[in-house]
Amino acid sequence: SETMSSDQNGTPRRRLRGALLASLLGATALTGFAAGHVGFAADTSQNQPAQATALQNGATTDATKITPTAPARTLPDFTDLVTEVTPAVVSVTTKLQPEQADNGEMPLPFGGPGMGRGEGGAPRAIEARGSGFIINADGTIVTNNHVVKGATSVSVTLSDGTSLPAKVVGRDALTDLAVLKVDAGHKLSYLQLGNSDDVKPGQWVVAMGNPFGLEGTVTAGIVSARNRDIGDGPYDQYIQVDAPINRGNSGGPLFTQDGKVVGVNTAILSPSGGSIGIGFAIPSNTVKQVVAELGNGGKVVRGYLGVSAQAISPAVASALHLSGSGDQGASGALVASVQPNTPAGKAGLQAGDVITSVNGKAVKNPRDLAVDVAGVKPGDEAKLGVVRDGKDQTLTIAVGQMPSGRELASNDDNGQEQQSRARVGVALAPITPDLRDQLNLPGGEKGAVVAQVQPGSPADQAGIQTGDVIIGVGMKAVTSPEDTIRAIRQATRNDKTVALRIMRNGQAAFVAIDLNSAKNQG
Repeated sequence: SETMSSDQNGTPRRRLRGALLASLLGATALTGFAAGHVGFAADTSQNQPAQATALQNGATTDATKITPTAPARTLPDFTDLVTEVTPAVVSVTTKLQPEQADNGEMPLPFGGPGMGRGEGGAPRAIEARGSGFIINADGTIVTNNHVVKGATSVSVTLSDGTSLPAKVVGRDALTDLAVLKVDAGHKLSYLQLGNSDDVKPGQWVVAMGNPFGLEGTVTAGIVSARNRDIGDGPYDQYIQVDAPINRGNSGGPLFTQDGKVVGVNTAILSPSGGSIGIGFAIPSNTVKQVVAELGNGGKVVRGYLGVSAQAISPAVASALHLSGSGDQGASGALVASVQPNTPAGKAGLQAGDVITSVNGKAVKNPRDLAVDVAGVKPGDEAKLGVVRDGKDQTLTIAVGQMPSGRELASNDDNGQEQQSRARVGVALAPITPDLRDQLNLPGGEKGAVVAQVQPGSPADQAGIQTGDVIIGVGMKAVTSPEDTIRAIRQATRNDKTVALRIMRNGQAAFVAIDLNSAKNQG
């Protein structure tokens, strides 16, 4: 499960399974790094297993023999690469209002702990810094959404020290990408986006950016894995790398040895906020699509079905008599609910259906479903492979356009239940016996399980997490998702703040949700 905490300077940190998942925006502390080496130790044991001894003597077994290709013994030299790409890597500086640092929207700014005070004790505006890179000669720049979110002004510093004001062309909170534009008065050096689908684990990569304000920092490592889902959003497909990246690297490029950008450095997994060799970058193919749409209209248009889906645990697979009910559960996305007056509802999709494919592409989990549907052009038809009552069938659905949270909140056609969900930003599920066991809930506990939290929504900003159990709204106890929705609707008729009473890790707590925070969504 994921928990929120703060370090000694008040920097918000999101913990995932006991480790920190931190945005990589700048801080000021300078840290020392210890150098070391790795050696290989010979096995001097005199009690080797008989099979190992037999293999050493040339004997064969029934297993297929693996003979890896020996790697080259010389390490790559990145000096020419770094020299060529440096002119297109920039530092992004944002000015923020003091309250944005107070409410945890942005990590610790430059200038040390605290925000400082102006004359009369009024808090001064603060600065925070991240990274970015130029993608065309006219001054279009890619960075992270969290680097510029809530900024009152943005400036960009080129590698030669030139500082330029920047315009935010568009932001996308769901992929954490933003596009900026600067006017340098002349053509600028720029980088090319490569094909992230060609990236392979074990491949050398180079990261550049401004960790802790140290401009132009270069680090190298290898790709550790692809398509990582770190629970940060519905479209997570991160490239995991072991190249050291830290706060301030956010928005910086990740290169392969041919100088192509294959990722945008975005997050790290760490107990301390510093690099432990687990970093994540947004794949360049995602960047290409999002940046093109942001450049054209300032927002991303995605396909939309109108369902809430969940992964299929072994217990649920067994109870629903789905194939693959072993330790790994079943493949597909289980429809938990279908929202009324949506493409899914009109096409006859039902709760309990398992979506196994979209236009012939296999769907293994809810993330696959979200990514595949988002890639369908609104208005086009999609063919969904569905398992219903143990039988395979195909449904053809006219995909809609994903509305913004604000549009959902004002759309009466979606019903009052959908309105409350959109404004708060959570999808709710009933407490099933399986979920009760997974969440270690007492036998008599009633309420609604948070099945999904919309990134950037009021619930997300308040710290609500997937797996939280809502047991009350204000002082009113709730017993089901429907009861919870009604209570939230009632509580927000005359007030823009609602207090949810939740259970998390066996502890009850109130969480205040400010519905006005929706205005800051990308």
